[in-house]
Formats: sequence, structure tokens, C-alpha cells
Amino acid sequence: MEKVVTATPEIALSTRGLSKQFGSLAVTQDVTIDLPKGVRYALIGPNGAGKTTLINLITGMLKPDGGSILLGADDVTSLEPQQRVTRGLARTFQINTLFPSLNPLEAVTLAVAERRREAGEFWTSLSSHAESIEEAYGILARLKLGEVCYQPTRQLPYGRQRLLEIALALATRPKVLLLDEPAAGVPQEESGDIFEAVANLSNDLTLLFIEHDMHVVFRFASHIIVLVGGAIFTQGSPAEISADPRVREVYLGTRQHG
Repeated sequence: MEKVVTATPEIALSTRGLSKQFGSLAVTQDVTIDLPKGVRYALIGPNGAGKTTLINLITGMLKPDGGSILLGADDVTSLEPQQRVTRGLARTFQINTLFPSLNPLEAVTLAVAERRREAGEFWTSLSSHAESIEEAYGILARLKLGEVCYQPTRQLPYGRQRLLEIALALATRPKVLLLDEPAAGVPQEESGDIFEAVANLSNDLTLLFIEHDMHVVFRFASHIIVLVGGAIFTQGSPAEISADPRVREVYLGTRQHG
């Protein structure tokens, strides 16, 4: 009988024994994860579990006390945040970090020009940036922001501002995108639009997102990591996490999720 060989998935991002302490408080404890290319991961856990701290460690906003971070096969533990961005690691924040006086097309074009190392001459020769403008509009169109691309950012509904933040991250052409509560503060009727847009992103893009709405998590994540007390409590498919009585006890409560 012929032996079936299963291909090993390509790992886009991994951590090994990642640890962080603030004084005597251990906020990240020996976290080891592997995120395969193209997979949609959700990071969940009770308040104070260390989810945002873990994202900050991965992106370089915080320095770990121990362990390592790898982007593909490259150890990026010692790199600054911007260096990690140029290697293909991007993130969004819980709070918008936008340019309120620019319109979406200007903001995303500027981000594309920055990646192409053309930002220094951006404002003096806008007509020479046709390729950057075209790429920026394509990103906005994929996120259904094309129709508001000339509207000042400050005038956009909050849900569309959060989509614009994702567009700015996509302008860096990331291999891995980290979303820290992308629908935080967004009315419920708009949050679905954000995750529908995220779900339609390229299958080559690896995604890790923090989200408290379990209906969203179970609908859009293909794999879930549960963090408790800064350590990985368990991880698995949505069906496995939903059926795990220990997870329901520490976080989900007694309600079942489909």
C-alpha cells in the first residue's frame, strides 16, 4: 500500500518560549505558537489575559524578557517595529491611528509611497506617483472604501475609519497581519462589514486577531488560541474550543456556539 505523505504547512509566524514580566507580575508566560501561512487565527481570553501584551511583543512595541519571535525562518526578536514591518509584519491598534485631515486615497497612497521609499518627495510631485495611487485605490476598493476615497477621514463613520486603518496596514504588503480588536467601538451593525472585508483578504495572508465578540470569533476564525494569565490555556478549531468544558468555565460561560 502506497504511503500518503502529508505536506508540512509553511509557518508564517512563530514564537518560542516568549515571556514578559512587569516587576513581579508575569504577563506573558512561555508562549509558543505556530501560525501557518494563510490561516485565520483568533486570540481570545478574559480581560487581563495578556492578549495585547502578546501582540506588542510580536510587533516589537515591547521587548521580551525571554524567548524568540520568528517571521518565517528569520529571527526578528531584536528588530525594531519598523524593521519588522519591512519584513512583512503589520498590525492595527484598538484606537485609531489615522490622519484626520487626509482623505483615504491620500493616506493609503502615502503609506504605499513610504513602502516604495518615495514618501520624501510625495507632496511635491504627486503626479509622478501614478502607480502608488493605483495600488492604493485597489486596496481601498477591496475593503469597499472606494466610494469614500475622496472624503476627509474625520467625516467617515467609525466603522469605515477602522477599515481604513486595515487598508494602511495592507499598504505595507504584509505577510502577517495582527488586528487588535478591529471592531472595538464600532456599532454592531457595522462590525460585520469589517470582518466580512477581513475574511475576503488574500489567502496568502496570515491573520491573528483579538476579538471579544464570540459570535464573530466562531464565524471567522479557522483556529483559536485561548490565553489565560499570560499563558496558552488551549488552542484548536472553533468546534474543539466550543466543546471544551474548561474553556466554557474560564471564559465562554455555559452558552454553546456554532
